[in-house]
Parts: sequence; structure tokens; C-alpha cells
Amino acid sequence: MNLILGIALTHMVSRARQSLVAIVGVMTGVGFSIMMAALMEGSQNDFIATLVDALPHISITDELREPTPQPADLAFRAAEIHGLTPEVRRPGIKNPMATVASLQSWVPGELTPSVQSKAVLRFAGRNLTISVIGIDPRTEAQVSNLATHMREGTLNSLYHSSKAILLGDRLARKIGTRVNSNLTLISAQGVTLNATVVGTFHSGFRVTDETTGYVLLRTAQTLENQIGIVNEIRVRTREPMDARLISDRIGDQTGYKSISWQEAQEDLLNAINIRNVLMYTIVGAILLVASFGTYNIISTITLEKTRDIAILKSLGFRRQTIQAIFLIEALTIGFLGSALGWIMGYLLTRGMAALEFNNPFSDYNHLPVLYSPTHYVIATLVALVSSIVAGYFPARAAAKVNPVEIIRGAT
Repeated sequence: MNLILGIALTHMVSRARQSLVAIVGVMTGVGFSIMMAALMEGSQNDFIATLVDALPHISITDELREPTPQPADLAFRAAEIHGLTPEVRRPGIKNPMATVASLQSWVPGELTPSVQSKAVLRFAGRNLTISVIGIDPRTEAQVSNLATHMREGTLNSLYHSSKAILLGDRLARKIGTRVNSNLTLISAQGVTLNATVVGTFHSGFRVTDETTGYVLLRTAQTLENQIGIVNEIRVRTREPMDARLISDRIGDQTGYKSISWQEAQEDLLNAINIRNVLMYTIVGAILLVASFGTYNIISTITLEKTRDIAILKSLGFRRQTIQAIFLIEALTIGFLGSALGWIMGYLLTRGMAALEFNNPFSDYNHLPVLYSPTHYVIATLVALVSSIVAGYFPARAAAKVNPVEIIRGAT
């Protein structure tokens, strides 16, 4: 075995420049694949942390999963009737507190009732349509990260005034309000409410920060002109990836529309999957190009060492031994390239993580990366497999050399 390894290394040293090019090719492929994998997984984890954890994992609204059958359809089953006005249904979830208690008995996570409302915000002669969300500050912190997103005030600041409101920081800047400013809310039901700004928040999502305000549950119920109404139950599961299955079960049990974060952000998730496919394709192309370099150097050695191969076979070296010599050369290139690629990948990842962006609306101004041993293992396996495949065909050609023909041709 030492003799075979010595012959393989001698072949590589004799073609040092070409061997170095092949090693650098493998190193580049491994290094960039590690860096891109770290960026992709890091950005996905950051996406889940900012988007998924910033909002409830499941939203249960008062919209029914199936429309209520109309009386005419029930009375005349043999006829098809069009143009009927749907039966008026009282908004809100029926027996919301009982529903919450029932779901708490089996849902692995936390639940809180809320009221979703639309209102016209009037301040300093400006009128803006915003979303007003009624919450219970004591349980809201268990289902969203609103408490950690506060820029001024806290969730408990909603208790400091009888009609208090928290505004998104972009919305507050847009209309020029500050803490303790008084504004007017006018609901679709015609209810007019004078509210006091007691704090601002920044979720990181422009639409939310520009169009959303939070009030106490009872304030939103007053705005809807319906005391006791709850038209949304928000859920935060212990495992975010289980939200879709739990959402389906909730929908079956309650009969209300239940939407998980996967369904609500389906377009973004599809975009991430497409991006991952593109990035892995690029990484695969880099490793494929590196394997061509390995193939080239092994093929060149095979052609230049034809007489040496013939002599070795005439000395009794078996066909499998000759083939093993060139496979060892390919594996050596793969191992050296992978080892150097680990260093390169780590340095590239650290470099990308150190890049700083000037973003005044975020506390985290660096690219999110994930350091994982799995990235190094996968990149190394792909590089070694590529090297073995690239070295197999020249090795097979070398093993087929007929020593008699080569020696006769040389004489």
C-alpha cells in the first residue's frame, strides 16, 4: 500500500502545476458551497425569527370554513337559485372564551383573543385608514414579539389611559404624532373615539409599521360598537413547523377559518425554495467545473506515464493495482482541495458575516449566517464523489494498457 501511495504522489509531484490547479478548483467549489449554504440557512433562520416569531403562528378568524347554506337552497334542493342575498350573520367568534379554553386543552402553545378592526385615523387635518388591533397585553407577549419591538413605551402603557393606542413608528412619523398626542379614530360603524398615543413599535415590516395600531381589547370592542366581540384568536405554537397541521385540526374542531404562517407566507416560502434551488445549482456547477480539472490532470498523467504503466504491469502489478494508483491521485486532490476549501469557506463566511449595512430601521445590520458542520461534510462528500468520478475513467484507461504493445512501440 505504501508503494502504491508513493507512486501516486510521485505522479502528482511531477505535474505539480496541474495538480495545484485541480486542488484550487476543488478548494474553490468547496469554499463557495460552504459560504452559500451558511448564507442560505442563516437567512432562512432569520426569516423565521423576524417574520414567523414576530406574528402569531396561527390566526383563527370569525370567517366560516364553509359558507352557511341559504334557506332557499335547503327548501328547494332540486332547483338551483342565484342572486340570493346571504343571511345576515352576527360578526365575531361564538363563545370565544369557551373556544380558547377548549383549544388550550390540547394545542401545544399559547393563545390569546383579539379584535381586528379598520378605522380612519384623523390627526392634524390628515385622514388615514389603519388597522386597529385590540389585544390583551398580559397574553400578547406570549404569542408575538410586540413587547420586544417597542421603541417608546411598553405594552402595559395601554393601561395608562382609558383610550390608549400604540402606533407603528413609520405611521407616527408619517402623521407627525408623538407620545401623549391626541388623535381621533372613526370606525366603519360610525363610532368616533378620541385616543392618546402612549407608545410606538417597530416590527421590521413596512406595511405593518405604516398602517397598524394596537389598543386594549375593550377599546377595539367599543370601536366595533359590539361589547364582548372577539373576531380573531391568535396562537403561537412551540414548534413553528407544526403550525400547518395544528391549524388544520383547529379548523376541523371549530369550523372557523384557521390560517397558519406557512399558508399566509406561501409566496415568500416558494421564493426561498426557488432561491435555494438556484444557489445549489450554482454550487453544483462550480464543483462540476472543479471535477473537470481533476479529470484533466489524471488524464494527462495517464498519457504521460504510459511507459511507466507498462513497466509496472510487466513487473507483475495487477490491473486493479494500476487503477487504484490513479484513483488515489484523484482522492488526494479531492481531500487536499476539501481541506483547503474548509479554511476558505470559513473565512468567506466570516467575511460575509462581518459586512455591515447602514440600516436605520433595524438593530441588526449584518448578514445572517449559520455555522454548521453539516455544510462542511456535505461539501466534502460532493467534492470527493466528483473527484472519484473524474478519476475513474482515466484510471480505467490506464488499467487497460497492454504492456507488450507499449514496450514494442518504444523499441
